[in-house]
Amino acid sequence: MIEQPAGPTLLGFDVVMVGTVLAGLAAFAVIMAIYAAVTIKDPMAKRVQSLNERREQLKAGIVTSATKKRASLVRKSDTTDKVKDQLGKMKVLQDSQIEAVQQKLAYAGYRNKELAVLIIGLRAVLPIVLGLAGFLAIYIIEVFPDWGPMYRLGAVSALVGLGYKGPELYLSNKASKRTLEIQKGLPDALDLLVICAEAGLTVDASFNRVAKELGRAYPELGDEFALTAIELSFLNERRQAFNNLAYRVNLEAVKGVVTTMVQTERYGTPLASALRVLSAEFRNERMMRAEEKAARLPAIMTVPLILFILPVLFIVILGPAACSINDALLTD
Repeated sequence: MIEQPAGPTLLGFDVVMVGTVLAGLAAFAVIMAIYAAVTIKDPMAKRVQSLNERREQLKAGIVTSATKKRASLVRKSDTTDKVKDQLGKMKVLQDSQIEAVQQKLAYAGYRNKELAVLIIGLRAVLPIVLGLAGFLAIYIIEVFPDWGPMYRLGAVSALVGLGYKGPELYLSNKASKRTLEIQKGLPDALDLLVICAEAGLTVDASFNRVAKELGRAYPELGDEFALTAIELSFLNERRQAFNNLAYRVNLEAVKGVVTTMVQTERYGTPLASALRVLSAEFRNERMMRAEEKAARLPAIMTVPLILFILPVLFIVILGPAACSINDALLTD
């Protein structure tokens, strides 16, 4: 039989096969991108609908935990009760610890405070589970037989530390991303609040209007403003709704807005002028952050310039001269 000539290889891999697989993945990614662009959904629709349902329940006096609509917002289940009882028996559940985790959950955008018990339970269980799994995989099964004692001990310790700090790191990362998104849209939201206030809308109507207008561009900010508008409509003290907004967002600018809103509610000062001053300050801060990033750009670009651009430039410039010198030496 005549053997077919093998295709070109690179580092032991068939170049044609690898190229075919990569081309297929690229085509699949393009199809998924087109599908995602065509099927754009409003990120605020489901959230606002759930919040409006909750408002209607509170107005009607429906406060029982057996209804499914209440369970969509306050998901207190038997699982959290069992976890809370077990942690209470182990003497590891403290009120200050629960409040700290609830604050982090609020910053990350989770409304259900009962999740704090599950987070604390995961911090107690995950180190044991991951530590045992790492011990079995590294010491018993010997997945990495070439590793020395220090590498094995370090890997198991890293798994235990990851199990303990993993939930907290996840919440911190999500909270930081959410805070950044809210910070980006806050100046625009204040401008719209000024326009709504000057047009004669009430505070809750202004917040609701801003939430609808900015819901697509800034879903996190629109979610917070929609929830604040709903709380303003049924809470006995309007100040509590503003304080809840400051509790849910880890941003000093939002706390400043809340303070301004509370003062205008208490003393009757003009709302539009105060919000206009705050909006100007926030826009100046955003411009200063942009200028700071632009000023850091030359220093950041120095390392890629030295590592990637200059060597290629030297090869392009000195390569032909080196080839000519080499040819001259060979002919001599």
